[in-house]
Amino acid sequence: MKDQILKKIESYENYGIELQRGLTAIPALAPSSGGTGEYDKAKWLEGELKKLKFDSIEWINAPQPEAKNGIRPNVIARYKGKSSAKTIWFMAHLDVVPPGEAKLWKTDPYKMEVQGRNLVGRGVEDNQQAIASSIMVVKAMMELDYRPEYDIALLFCADEETGSGFGADYISEKRPDIFGKEDMFFVPDSGTEDGSLIEVAEKSIMWMKVITHGKQCHASRPKLGINAFKAASELITKYQKLYKKFPKKDKLYEPPISTFEPTKKENNVPNVNTLPGEDVFYMDCRVMPCYQLTEVKAEMRKMADEVEAKFGVKISFEPQQEAQAAPPTDPKAAIVLAL
Repeated sequence: MKDQILKKIESYENYGIELQRGLTAIPALAPSSGGTGEYDKAKWLEGELKKLKFDSIEWINAPQPEAKNGIRPNVIARYKGKSSAKTIWFMAHLDVVPPGEAKLWKTDPYKMEVQGRNLVGRGVEDNQQAIASSIMVVKAMMELDYRPEYDIALLFCADEETGSGFGADYISEKRPDIFGKEDMFFVPDSGTEDGSLIEVAEKSIMWMKVITHGKQCHASRPKLGINAFKAASELITKYQKLYKKFPKKDKLYEPPISTFEPTKKENNVPNVNTLPGEDVFYMDCRVMPCYQLTEVKAEMRKMADEVEAKFGVKISFEPQQEAQAAPPTDPKAAIVLAL
């Protein structure tokens, strides 16, 4: 049966392309990223799922007033197996990140293009390949009239890109009843073309908003103010020392080190000749599980204190996302060996 299923999946190339095209055409950005959430994308996907022989389709809606219709939808499609003793879950996410600078795209990010053997568009890899591939696996079983040993559920979550508070976290907190102790979870989020890479661990994550408060003045008389931008720039440079403060390596991860990178930068002043009194930047930290995020925050605070003392500014932190990594999955666990 395995070979038959694989052969079926290979015949779905055009189906997969059109599924990707439809998904790409519907932006699914979090309200915090300037979007309206996943509602439109979930509704379109539900229509595609209803064309297949799923035994049930369910929405679990996390309320958020800023999102379209006030919800962040999570969609579950179930296909019954020979036994319901456990469920095999395939998890993917509906949301995408913003396309960034439009001028850096050679194509419209929301109009998917086929270029050779590649698909180009916002979200085709992260995470629509997971949505499409999961659907095609079950579609093949359906068309072969095959029922697997255990139930299969496809879980398409909201809000993965900005913390999962309206997605996986919301479901686990509000609807733990849908999961069983014997259930298995596959997250086809990334890998290699031949499928040989099996990821069994992730780093801890922390996104930090760093706000530097100085004193605004005219740029021609800088001694009358305190340049928040200059102080923040020095702090960004200092934060590169975090690589040396937390240096442990582990080849289980890619890259095999913790990373501490400045990313987003908010506008400070609209004109050239004003010295900014406030400056805001963000840090994206991916930390080896051997370190506690509290350790990283303490070191970041220590460096900020040094900049405060040098420039006379005040620096505050606002965590945007923070999750200590779960323990790695045993490479010899049944779910890994099954793959």
